[in-house]
Amino acid sequence: MSCSVAVSNSPVFSPSSSLFCNNKSPILKSQSPADTITLTLNHLKPSQSPSSSSSPSSPCSPLRLRLQKPPTALASSSLASTSGSSASTAAVLKRKRPARLHIPIMEVFGGPITSAAAEKAEIEIEGDGYSVYCKRGRREVMEDRFSAVLDLQGDPKQAFFGIFDGHGGSKAAEYAADKLDKNIIEEIAKRGEEQIEDAVKHGYLNTDSQFLKEDVRGGSCCVTALIRKGNLVVSNVGDCRSVMSIGGVAEALTSDHRPSREDEKDRIETLGGYVDLIHGVWRVQGSLAVSRGIGDGHLKQWVIAEPDTKIVRIKPEHEFLILASDGLWDKVGNQEAIDIARPLCIGVDKPDPLLACKKLADISVSRGCTDDISVMLIQMERYI
Repeated sequence: MSCSVAVSNSPVFSPSSSLFCNNKSPILKSQSPADTITLTLNHLKPSQSPSSSSSPSSPCSPLRLRLQKPPTALASSSLASTSGSSASTAAVLKRKRPARLHIPIMEVFGGPITSAAAEKAEIEIEGDGYSVYCKRGRREVMEDRFSAVLDLQGDPKQAFFGIFDGHGGSKAAEYAADKLDKNIIEEIAKRGEEQIEDAVKHGYLNTDSQFLKEDVRGGSCCVTALIRKGNLVVSNVGDCRSVMSIGGVAEALTSDHRPSREDEKDRIETLGGYVDLIHGVWRVQGSLAVSRGIGDGHLKQWVIAEPDTKIVRIKPEHEFLILASDGLWDKVGNQEAIDIARPLCIGVDKPDPLLACKKLADISVSRGCTDDISVMLIQMERYI
């Protein structure tokens, strides 16, 4: 592209051009519409030189811009400034469109989905005896994951369920959702049924140590439910939570691991760390708002992966179990969640647990939640 500015006495234009109206003085005196500066932009092929643009056979098509001359009182230095500005304008016109962004396929919930599917911002699954609904928050990528393994070891009365709430990315949640059930079952095989709580603990710790070897940033909170031989084994690290409906009464089977808990604060400080209150949220080392989790290698000295575990013998009054990330529990109370879900699951001709999950998530969003929300509802009657 060539850029020429018509200036008095310039060798590019003839001094006799009508553009200058035969004015000999470098100071411009007229303000009439005819007194303008002509900027000619020629789009040339790469093989053409600027001089070829004046040829009648040239294929280029000139673009002429008419710019108002400076006021009468300005000296010739102002005209030079105008010329510099015109050159800058031409430089701007040379900018090219940025390269097109390529968004790769992502692994979400154990299966590949395209970026278009991720844009839907929600996942819903209605399985055999369980339902899951996940809704993305304000982030561009969903960081929550879930796991559901039925007929564990070929036994229809055994199953494993989990909700995994990633932070600092989704890698830790993906890893835990894929590996944790296998590591727990492996530890049970080593230790036997009598040491199942210890087996679950080592399953969590092994998953954590394996993930740290991957040298990937981020971490994940977890809540899991292992159903085995008539027992419900519920474990958690972080602020994912499990709540059971027992005849319509809510019973929390886990306790959130947060730095605001006195016992967690004491543990962290005993290990040489500190807990700080930042904008109303207690954080480990002024950073993480949970005190236990999978991953978080930079805080591993204080953010441990050892779970709390509770074992419950399944009884007929145990109606259903809700596993959910803090996106739900930060806005919806335990008993309120049971009261909302129960009419859609118990005492009706056509139970609709998936609708119950959706309703809980929608209520949380309506109350201002901007985090990812994952809700799983497990019907307990099939495991009695």
